[in-house]
Amino acid sequence: MKVLPKKSLGQNFLVDDKILNLIVSLGKISSNDIVLEVGPGTGNLTEKILKKTPKKIIVVEKDKNLSIMLKKKFNNVEVINEDILNYNHSFLYKKKIIIFGNLPYNISTQILTSWIKTKNLHNFCKIFILMFQKEVADRIIAEFNSKNYGRISIISSWKMEIEKIIDIDPNSFFPRPKIKSSLLVFKPKDKYYKLQNSKNLEHITNIFFNQRRKMIKQPLKFLFKNYERVADELSLDLSLRPQNLSNLTYYKICSYYEKLFKKT
Repeated sequence: MKVLPKKSLGQNFLVDDKILNLIVSLGKISSNDIVLEVGPGTGNLTEKILKKTPKKIIVVEKDKNLSIMLKKKFNNVEVINEDILNYNHSFLYKKKIIIFGNLPYNISTQILTSWIKTKNLHNFCKIFILMFQKEVADRIIAEFNSKNYGRISIISSWKMEIEKIIDIDPNSFFPRPKIKSSLLVFKPKDKYYKLQNSKNLEHITNIFFNQRRKMIKQPLKFLFKNYERVADELSLDLSLRPQNLSNLTYYKICSYYEKLFKKT
């Protein structure tokens, strides 16, 4: 059964054997591991994972035709025909899993943030090995005081240690995309800045970076009536711009916001 890539789903299948082997090696899969693969496509990576003989492999594929093909191709893989954004994988949380994903470019940050917002992230996931459009990856790993630094940088580093492994050329995919991709490895932190609700961090960063060219006085004024007192207590220079504040500073602003308004 031949299945053609769908442009509407952002499908670009990784076909480079060298890159596929590299990705699998990063997982350090053992016979006791449960592996979740998101967007397996035609199963090129799935084949490599199977050779490592994990305890169980689950693949989540939105495309119905691809799901049918994968079920025929692999009789020892659990194939779930579902949008990963709607897929409830809470049953996996009892054991740490390894997650691989060649994420659709159009929803990649949505998928990542949905995982990061999981309360017991460090209990259910051992490692994420994920591929993104290079431009998106650059924003995820960006440091403050850089042009790429923003909401996704702050939210990603809140609970994750992130390492960039390699940039991947368009020729490694079929069909060939117009842009490069990047491979990132995420390891959940055992200790991270405690916040009452991840939605509050999303709200805070949204307010700041919707006005990223303006001085932070404007978003602080929007969030707090007593913004000058907040700035004083958190030692904030009101002439700075959103990209000049560190990740930790945003977590502190969020914590202050939660305490002041008891946002849960």
